Amino acid sequence: MFYLAEVEDHVRVEPKHFGLPTQEAVQTQLNESYVDSIDKELGFVIGVISVDGVEEGVLIPGDGAAFYRSVFTLLIWKPELHELMYGTVAEIANFGAFMQIGPAQGMIHISQTMEDYVSVSKTGTLSGKASKRNLAKGDDCLARIVAISYKGDDPKIGLTMRQSGLGKLEWLTEDKNKAKKSAARAAKSEEKDAKGKGGAKGGGKKDGGKK
Repeated sequence: MFYLAEVEDHVRVEPKHFGLPTQEAVQTQLNESYVDSIDKELGFVIGVISVDGVEEGVLIPGDGAAFYRSVFTLLIWKPELHELMYGTVAEIANFGAFMQIGPAQGMIHISQTMEDYVSVSKTGTLSGKASKRNLAKGDDCLARIVAISYKGDDPKIGLTMRQSGLGKLEWLTEDKNKAKKSAARAAKSEEKDAKGKGGAKGGGKKDGGKK
């Protein structure tokens, strides 16, 4: 999910930015230091929206840079457990698929791609044995985040598409159309039964003979 985060930090501005106005120098340094970085607390830093306050700079002996205590606003993306994500399949592997979701990639294990026995075909797609459905690179999908780990340089994001309402967007359209047709057939059958019962109730003969 995307957020605007207000952050307070001591920004280390390198000497190469000293010729700029202080606030501009801080923002330039923030763009270099923060943008495209990943933090367990913040998530993925997409951009610096604004620098909202800068205090007097501090010099530390032995360090040629200046430190400015600053308040600034960042645009961040932080994946949340159980969050629904639209994404595009970026790669198919023997063990599953990698899906691009925002600025990161999530992994869908082969067992979590669909409610079926799935195998990797010769064409490099994941194929369901019973459903005959295929998942390939470039397919747009809806998945749910089921695991997040920040161990290592890049966070590991686990996804599933086995739950109801998830999967390749074409599959969801097919399922929706099938449900509509099934509902229409059920409604037609109920209407037919209702007419049949009404006819049976009004089908008795009246005795109009004279005595």
